[in-house]
Amino acid sequence: MRKTYLLDTSVLLQSPNAVLGFQDNLIILPGCVLEELDNKKKADDYEIRANARWVARFLDHLRSKGELYNGVPLPNGGELRVEMNRLDKTDLPCSWPGEKRDNRLLAVAKNLQNDNQPVIIITKDVFLRIKADVLGIEAQDYRNEQVEFDIEEQYKGWEEQQVKEELLDQLYRCNSIPWENAASPVNKFYLLKSETNTKTALARYRDGSMVLLHDTRPDFYGFKLNLLQKYARDALRDDNIPMVTLMGATGSGKTLLALGVGLEKVLDETRYRRMLICRPNVSMGEEIGFLPGDEKDKIAPYMRPIYDNLEQLVDSHPDRYENERELDGKVSYLFASRKIVSEAIAYLQGRSIVGQYILIDEAQNLTPKQAKGIITRAGEGTKIVLVGDPEQINNPFLDSRTNGLSWAVEKMKDSPLHAHVTLTETKRSSLAMEAARLMK
Repeated sequence: MRKTYLLDTSVLLQSPNAVLGFQDNLIILPGCVLEELDNKKKADDYEIRANARWVARFLDHLRSKGELYNGVPLPNGGELRVEMNRLDKTDLPCSWPGEKRDNRLLAVAKNLQNDNQPVIIITKDVFLRIKADVLGIEAQDYRNEQVEFDIEEQYKGWEEQQVKEELLDQLYRCNSIPWENAASPVNKFYLLKSETNTKTALARYRDGSMVLLHDTRPDFYGFKLNLLQKYARDALRDDNIPMVTLMGATGSGKTLLALGVGLEKVLDETRYRRMLICRPNVSMGEEIGFLPGDEKDKIAPYMRPIYDNLEQLVDSHPDRYENERELDGKVSYLFASRKIVSEAIAYLQGRSIVGQYILIDEAQNLTPKQAKGIITRAGEGTKIVLVGDPEQINNPFLDSRTNGLSWAVEKMKDSPLHAHVTLTETKRSSLAMEAARLMK
C-alpha cells in the first residue's frame, strides 16, 4: 500500500535529494516549507544556501511534468505534491500560534488525516516530532543517511582476540599469519593474547592475514601513547591507506596524533606537499564575512585549537623554545611557508586536491553530504583524515547517528583504502578529569 510522507524543511536543508528517497510513495510539501526554503536561499551558511537552491531547481524541473499542486511523477516511481490547502487549524490547541511554520505544517498533516489520508511527518526537528505525537500524527526522523547503531555499538576499528600461543610465536617469526575470520573488516586492529595471557601482539587484519605492527614505540613528540593511540599512529603513517577516521572524546589525543603525523609526513619525509586543515564550523558565510582582514585573518579565531595542539608538538622537541615569542614564531612560520594551510570547508567545493595531507577537525559537525563532498575531492597522492567526537555535535539537525563522521565510518569500514580507530582513553589534567567525573 502506498504511503504518504510529509517532508519538513529541516530534512531538505540537510539532504536536498531526500525527495527521491521514499521509493514509489507520495511526497507532500506544504506551502510553508516552500516559503521557508525561499527564505533560506540567501542564508549565511553556504551549505544551507546551496541545498535550498538545489531543491528550488529540482521543483522547477518537475513543473515541466505537470502541475505541482495536482501531483507530478518522480524519477523513482513516486509522486510529489505541493499542498497549499488544508490549512484549517481548528484541530490544533488554541495555545499553539497558527502563524508559526511548524503549526501550519501540523495543520496540513492533521487535516489530511481527517480526510482518511494518514501521513507520516519526516523531520529532523525533535520538538516537531513531539508535537505531532501529541496530535496523534506519526512522525519520524529521516533515516536514509543514518547509521544503523547507537554510538556505543558503532564500529570501533579494533578488538581483543584470544589465540593459541603458537600462533603468536608464528606471527613474531613471519610478521604475518593467515586469518580465517573473513567477516573481519580490512585494516581492523587487534590485540592478540595467548590463552594463558602470557604473550600479546599488536596486529592489523589485511588481505586475509594478520600482520604484525612493528612500530609500537610509546614515545610520540615526547608524549606517551596508549594502545589505541598506537593503532591510530599506524593507520596515519601508512601511505597505502588514503583515508583515516578517528573518533574520541576531548583529551583522547586524536587531533594531536593527526597533526603530529602530518608534520612528520610533510616536513621530515616530504611525502605530501602540505597539510590542509579545515573545520566544519568555518563556512565563510556572512557570519564571518564582515570580520576584518583577509581569509587567513577571518579563519584564525576558529583555528585556535589547532594552534594550541601545534604549540604542544613544536614545544615537545628536545630543543625547547625559551620564550613564547619564539614558540609562536615557529608555529607561524609553518603557515607563512604554506607547509600548513587552513581553509573554509566551502573552498573545497569543485576542487581536486593532489599530494596533500588533509585534516578535517571536528568532523562530527559535517553532514553526510559534506563528508562525501570532501572525500571525493581527494586527488592522487592525497590522504584525508577525519577526526571528531559524535557526542559533541553543534549542528542542531545532526546526532550521533546522522553526522557525516559516523556515516563515513559506516560506509567505508570494509574498504582497504580506509582505517578507523575509536579512542576511549583520555589524557587530561587532574582537574579536567575530576570535573568530567563530578559534573556529568
